[in-house]
Amino acid sequence: MDLVLDIVLIALLVFQLLLVARAVLDWSAVLAGSPMPGGVRAQVTRAVWAVTEPVLAPVRRALPPLRFGGVGIDLAFIIVFLGIILLRAILGRLY
Repeated sequence: MDLVLDIVLIALLVFQLLLVARAVLDWSAVLAGSPMPGGVRAQVTRAVWAVTEPVLAPVRRALPPLRFGGVGIDLAFIIVFLGIILLRAILGRLY
């Protein structure tokens, strides 16, 4: 049981780190412009999106971004990120 729990906790941690990477990549696109097609940043962005979007998309459909004038806050990202933190804390107490 400990091995399975360890694998789940590591998978959640990796996904959480991928969410952080997605946030950094999104901000890099805002601050530095779109990545060059075929460039390293574009490939990393595509890979991170391919892993994180299947989890974020259903949450985003249920909870659309919160709008403040011309600014939108992606609540799906926040909910999933906090949900992973909570799930890791609960599973970590099972030891």
